[in-house]
Amino acid sequence: MALVGVVLGSRSDAEAIQPALKVLEQLGIEYEVSILSAHRTPEKVRQYGLSAASRGLELIIAAAGKAAHLPGVLASWTTLPIIGVPLSSGKLKGVEALLSVVEMPRGVPVACVGIGAAENAAYLAAQILGLKHEEIKRAYQEYRQNLAEG
Repeated sequence: MALVGVVLGSRSDAEAIQPALKVLEQLGIEYEVSILSAHRTPEKVRQYGLSAASRGLELIIAAAGKAAHLPGVLASWTTLPIIGVPLSSGKLKGVEALLSVVEMPRGVPVACVGIGAAENAAYLAAQILGLKHEEIKRAYQEYRQNLAEG
């Protein structure tokens, strides 16, 4: 069963999220991928957020560019942790997406990684899930040990 929902604002974001999917696979974390737009399919986003926990998800990674409302809108419909991935697009090269993700109202937090840093979203997901799932904790600790050894 998927523990992580990976939500993209558009099919065109698929390539940008591949590094996160690769990390999740390497760490043995099951995930599902959905394409939902906060602007074009808001009802589907609402339903996704409302049903996420009951479907077994424990965390959502949401990637979007430009206005990047997707992570925040999802956070408004679920109490699961949301990790936002601002994607580089538009005239500001992702800065607008970064600001959209980090500037959430009090009480509706969204964690945020750097612009285009999808792999860091997956590593953060592993850290969070590792608090509950020993096998994910071990896999992430092994990754970090290998990283330290060069």
